[in-house]
Amino acid sequence: QVELVESGGGLVQAGGSLRLSCAASGRTVSTRAIGWFRQAPGKEREFVAYITWSGGNTYYADSMKGRFTISRDNAKNTVDLQMSSLEPEDTAVYYCAATRYPSWSGPYDYWGQGTQVTVSS
Repeated sequence: QVELVESGGGLVQAGGSLRLSCAASGRTVSTRAIGWFRQAPGKEREFVAYITWSGGNTYYADSMKGRFTISRDNAKNTVDLQMSSLEPEDTAVYYCAATRYPSWSGPYDYWGQGTQVTVSS
């Protein structure tokens, strides 16, 4: 069992930055890779970024490259998503998820409750 809790969402102006955090806990958390996803109103959930838990390998959706950075702190069992140059189109609920598979495509079997990010123009 893995529990994921996101934090750090909020309201930010276009061009600004925000840092999201995903706190992971559970007996098997060290064997899981973590992905960030987002879902805007009326749209399908989309992949944002991925990081392996121990290897530190990362992968990003093309539209996030250069603006978003995923990182992890194994001592704290957290995975952060640093977002910069935010645009109104980045407004969404952001979720972190855990997968046992060494691929950004998952499948993901544990999800957090999400944190709202709103970017004003």
